[in-house]
Amino acid sequence: MGGTSGGGDTRTRREAGVLLAAMAWALAWGRAQPLRAGTGSQTADQTADQTGGETGLASGDGTARAETPQTAPSPAAAPEPASAVDDPQPATPRDPGLGPVTHLPLPRYVSLKTNEGNARRGPGLTHRIDWVFTRAGMPLKVTAEFEHWRRVEDQDGAGGWVHYSLLSGVRTVLVLKDMAEFRDDPSPDGNVVYQAERNVIGKLLAATEGWARVSVEGEKGWVRKADLWGVDPGEILD
Repeated sequence: MGGTSGGGDTRTRREAGVLLAAMAWALAWGRAQPLRAGTGSQTADQTADQTGGETGLASGDGTARAETPQTAPSPAAAPEPASAVDDPQPATPRDPGLGPVTHLPLPRYVSLKTNEGNARRGPGLTHRIDWVFTRAGMPLKVTAEFEHWRRVEDQDGAGGWVHYSLLSGVRTVLVLKDMAEFRDDPSPDGNVVYQAERNVIGKLLAATEGWARVSVEGEKGWVRKADLWGVDPGEILD
């Protein structure tokens, strides 16, 4: 009876030891398993992205390697509000009707100051000469500006880039009609005071709706704008 009781106690203690060892091994094995899908893999990916590597992997001896505590990144400092002085002011849009250099209207009329003016393909002395104007006082239309250069054209649309020093602000007109009649009043009923042939150049003195007062070799009179080039139909000059 006593032997049987002693053997049972020994067997019970041995089984308890085996059971404790099995529980310890199972606990260690369970801690060493990789994370399974649906059990926090998203968090692990986020941690790896932040630290540059994986964490919580098993070591070579079958035991789990503790994760290295990660220090939470400090929040980025909020940018200081820009002062009103630092704020760039919106650029004032340029009026396309004004020249970027002179701020005078574009297009506009000028006249040739000299007996010869080279019209170049571009705004600079390195550009080839495409046209040469040879009549001092002839009216020209300015269509563009760049630094000291003006793009001009004559009544036929020929021209190019001319240095501004060759141009004058004095307004002149070119007679287009074979024989234009100049009157003492801006009216068809006015008396004819003189006549001028085609291509004659005169100085523009004044302009009303449809009429222009022009001086040719000292003679002054009103002529229809339709008979001239160098003044716009609706242009008014006092």
